[in-house]
Amino acid sequence: MEQLWAPWRLAYIVNEKEKDRPPIPEECFICRGVNGTDDRANLLVHRSDLSVVMLNRFPYNNGHLLIAPKAHQGRPDQLTPDELLDLQLVLRQMLGVLERRMSPDGFNVGLNLGKVAGAGLPGHLHWHIVPRWHGDTNFMPVLTDTKVIVQSLDALYDLLVGALAERPELRG
Repeated sequence: MEQLWAPWRLAYIVNEKEKDRPPIPEECFICRGVNGTDDRANLLVHRSDLSVVMLNRFPYNNGHLLIAPKAHQGRPDQLTPDELLDLQLVLRQMLGVLERRMSPDGFNVGLNLGKVAGAGLPGHLHWHIVPRWHGDTNFMPVLTDTKVIVQSLDALYDLLVGALAERPELRG
């Protein structure tokens, strides 16, 4: 039997107990990215006036992004109209970047609101963009609960930052 190693998943499994309560801003990985100075280390690929775009450290599929407000808020009704609009404009921009650079056949775009709805970070609102391709579902997730991601986070980071640099109108 061949084994497929996915050591990056261990951090997600080990930290499962920490997800029982909403994180305070000092513990929130999105807030660390917003307040940090090393965007690459924080997987933060884009900043607008009110939002950020981060790579998902535990992607469901290649190109999985998180779109979040800079403000540490857990519900849409806690955001200002300007913050909500900025989030949607950034989401639209990133869909365009992913379409041009990765040519997916479709997307899953979603918001998990609350822990019981699947929010892994219930204290900081964020939308998921997950590119999808025909045939991207295979036997691995069904038989082994394992997903094969074909691109490293470093390579995806470089691809997106490069695309945003080439198109100044997409920077926000």
